[in-house]
Amino acid sequence: MLKPIDKRFQVSPFLVFYIIASVQIGIGVLGFQPFLLQAGHDGWIAVIIAGLIVHGIIWILYKLIRNSRGDLIDIHHQAFGKWLGNVFNIGVMFYFIITSITVLRGYIEVVQVWIFPDLTTWSLALPFIMLTYYVVMGGFRTVVGISFFSMILPAYLVLTFLFPLKFARWENLSPFFDVEIQPLFSASLKMTLSYLGFSILLVFHPYVKDGMHTQKWAHLGTLATTLLYLFIEIVTIVYYSADQLKIVTWPTLGLWKIAELPFVERFEFIGISTWLLVILPNITILLWAASRIGKRVFGFKQKYFLIIILVIVYISCIYIEKRENISALSNNVSTIGKYYNLIYLPLLFMIHAIVVKVRKSK
Repeated sequence: MLKPIDKRFQVSPFLVFYIIASVQIGIGVLGFQPFLLQAGHDGWIAVIIAGLIVHGIIWILYKLIRNSRGDLIDIHHQAFGKWLGNVFNIGVMFYFIITSITVLRGYIEVVQVWIFPDLTTWSLALPFIMLTYYVVMGGFRTVVGISFFSMILPAYLVLTFLFPLKFARWENLSPFFDVEIQPLFSASLKMTLSYLGFSILLVFHPYVKDGMHTQKWAHLGTLATTLLYLFIEIVTIVYYSADQLKIVTWPTLGLWKIAELPFVERFEFIGISTWLLVILPNITILLWAASRIGKRVFGFKQKYFLIIILVIVYISCIYIEKRENISALSNNVSTIGKYYNLIYLPLLFMIHAIVVKVRKSK
């Protein structure tokens, strides 16, 4: 069972808002719109439904936390026993690692395509890996500090989505509720992939003061994320045509190209550079959680396990070069994330509840 974390290493409850929001806002914001093509001009409704699904999963996660009085490792041990539980823990650890590889390689690809076509992958991945090591070794409080600033400093980018509205075709939004339930729900499930990362709270909640009473901040973080995706999706619908969305890889970057400022000609360069601050907490939180699980399962110091993980991430990023390989990695991780967050976690909640009830009855 996890020992109580010293209060010196814990963070304030309200910071859960920034952790949840920062881990949900990442590389997906730059190109989530094609997920919603099935919903047509009602894609904004699919965003809302996806947000509600995530709120439901977060409610389940907090029920798990209250029933177990521990973190993800304890939950697996209580539900499946030590040995089988550790198998599931290792599986989740690898899921976090693969997700971080996808995020980092996806961002490097955007930089290579839009800013520096001749930039080698290793030359950008290496400083990113070094920075990640520095942040994670600073402890969980440092990781949370990065998450906080990743929400505050790039917040000005929201205003840049107002520029495309001068070319808006508002008739693209009508007629409302014109899509059948099946494609709308299917688009909503695909949209939930952009929210992936919220399950990380099963690992970090012991590091939050009154961790079991921070549910409102987790829901507010998801609400902020949902509103951001909703706003960008509405701007996308009124700016792009349906045919354009079928061929545009990163619609959000296309919206940034419309921004006109006296001191910069290509604002998408500024936006992509600033997005580094958004990507960094994605990776640091995921790898902090992965190294934390490795420490609990194998008994190594977190420092050494983090180094091993970073080497894996670095080599993987260099190895994955072609566009089709990057796309295949992203699709596979999205599929794994869908099953993990939408099927496995609710199933784990039910299994854990049954096991706890049986033990109490005995």
